[in-house]
Amino acid sequence: MIDHGQSASALGTELPDVHDSGAVTVWRSVGQGELDAVASSGWRAWPPRLPDQPIFSVVSDRRHAVRICRERIVPAEGVGYVARFDLPRRFLDRFEGTGRNESEYRIPANEVAGLNTHVIGVIVEDADYRGPVDDAEFAEAEQALGRPLPRAWRSYLQGASWFRRGWLASETYVWLNTPREMLGLHEAWDEATDAHPGIAIIGGNGSREQLVLDLRKDPAPVLLLETTSAGWETGIRQTGDVGELVDRIESGEFEFSFDE
Repeated sequence: MIDHGQSASALGTELPDVHDSGAVTVWRSVGQGELDAVASSGWRAWPPRLPDQPIFSVVSDRRHAVRICRERIVPAEGVGYVARFDLPRRFLDRFEGTGRNESEYRIPANEVAGLNTHVIGVIVEDADYRGPVDDAEFAEAEQALGRPLPRAWRSYLQGASWFRRGWLASETYVWLNTPREMLGLHEAWDEATDAHPGIAIIGGNGSREQLVLDLRKDPAPVLLLETTSAGWETGIRQTGDVGELVDRIESGEFEFSFDE
């Protein structure tokens, strides 16, 4: 399996700096195997269709792609991705009206090689969704923390699908952690974790800033800390509790605040 877990830029997740005026942005929902094949190509090409895959579908409505990912792919595979890329309008116009709705383009399998020669720039991993986190992982984390995680956080990560990482509508890149990943980060922080009693590192921006809960308080606020933080006094409040954070991520409206 390809490792997609280093940084936003290593994921092929950088937002394009220039958008071709003759291009159309489309999205495709995929499972792990197909995303691995795209990553192996250097984020430049889609793999050939299998014999039982006569059609390659893309949509011009991101919300439709997200629905497909969360309602079909995640339940079937436990993980799903929404990929984004640009194609020339003149290429897509050949397939206009072939889908089941106005936003869908159904491209025959034998046209995929040709499609790959028309991809503008790179294919981007736009969002990653995951299936429910099991009770055992929460129990392990809460035993290590010596206190429970907020009910709203458990409810979100144990829902049918949850936003793992990617770009929001606000053009903010967010990365959320499972409880087990959180414990790994606590161990990596070492002494810095000790300087933040009651901390739970629940996410970040894929770089130096971490989204954390201050579990000493009820409700636990969500704060932003840099990896070099020496104590709670450097934390910048993001939301009053994790339920508010979840709501803003799900709506796509969340943005990091860097003002104290």
